[in-house]
Amino acid sequence: MKNGMKNKKIVLGICGGIAAYKSVELLRLLVKQGGDVRVMMTKNACSFIGPLTFQALSGHAVCFTLFDHSEDASIRHIDWAREADVVIIAPATANMVGKLANGVADDALSTFILAVTSPVCICPSMNTHMYESKPVQRNLNVLKNDGCFIIEPGAGELACGTTGPGRLPEPEEIVDRVFSCLSKKDLSGKNVLVTAGPTRESIDPVRFISNPSTGKMGYAVARAAEHRGAEVTLIAGPTSLPSPVNINVIKIGSAIEMAEAVYEHAGKSHIIIKTAAVSDYRPLVQAEHKIKKTKDELVLKMEKTDDILKELGKRKNNQVLVGFAAETRELERHAAEKLKEKNLDIIVGNLIGTSSSGFGSDTNVVTLFYRNGKKEAIPEMEKEEVAHIILDRVMEL
Repeated sequence: MKNGMKNKKIVLGICGGIAAYKSVELLRLLVKQGGDVRVMMTKNACSFIGPLTFQALSGHAVCFTLFDHSEDASIRHIDWAREADVVIIAPATANMVGKLANGVADDALSTFILAVTSPVCICPSMNTHMYESKPVQRNLNVLKNDGCFIIEPGAGELACGTTGPGRLPEPEEIVDRVFSCLSKKDLSGKNVLVTAGPTRESIDPVRFISNPSTGKMGYAVARAAEHRGAEVTLIAGPTSLPSPVNINVIKIGSAIEMAEAVYEHAGKSHIIIKTAAVSDYRPLVQAEHKIKKTKDELVLKMEKTDDILKELGKRKNNQVLVGFAAETRELERHAAEKLKEKNLDIIVGNLIGTSSSGFGSDTNVVTLFYRNGKKEAIPEMEKEEVAHIILDRVMEL
């Protein structure tokens, strides 16, 4: 969500580890999201990647010493600490973790951190045995208790040859956690249920009926709710999207599986947002074996699937229920009918068929219809931004 990071003052601290190469992509993503990023490196980090690379991508001079003799030099680490909206240390070595946990300030980065009052996200990255050692774990716990956000490392094969935890998370995951760090927590204590993606209704073992939904809108809603402090359950049909961080993801295939999962979790949810494109019909009979091409025509008999959203409307008990309506024509009429028929609080309607709206796109153009008869047109924007607007309106209810 670009607006969440636009014009934010971000300081990216880079320590001397092989994972420093990922910091280049991390910087690029932060700048792409609209952040004003300054880079601070340790002396050892400069041995892995030259400061000029980060200067070119950030548009700012890189700080790697307390003793800067340039013409515009000031007490740079203090100035940056005062201005920062968020600080990210990626990678954070065992050495730096130990320094920060014990208040050691013997270089530009460690001295800078002592003066920071904004949120600090620390991304430890090191050899597995180092990471699992008692001193490092003790130091990380100290930093957690001090209010730092620890972004846990990934597990896998490391450059040193060991296998286990210690890998720097992918830059996209770090950016996601920074969004969470910067987001207001107005959904704290709330359980949010989100559905996303298509369903598949089998014709035979190798064929199915489905739709073009990619799940992008639902995943965006789930991430936005998690960023804002909610406990999120995401029930998702078949998609190629990676599972969001810190979210309970339940994978389903058919409309029946979707219904069973939704009904199981709906009762304990304060907010239910159904973005999934559930099949309205399924084959009456599923062939046991692959249907061979022996006839010029093939007739499939279909039966209705459960109307999950309508059933949720019947069961609704002091909950906010939001539905989606993807239409090809007469959006307002169809949305109003669904809103009333299914006992919704909000229905999010959009006309599909354009590159900027609907299935597969990164942006959406929607209209929010409310049960009191009001409607609100939302111009084209990224789906992450649409997700936050939806959550804003839910909170107003």
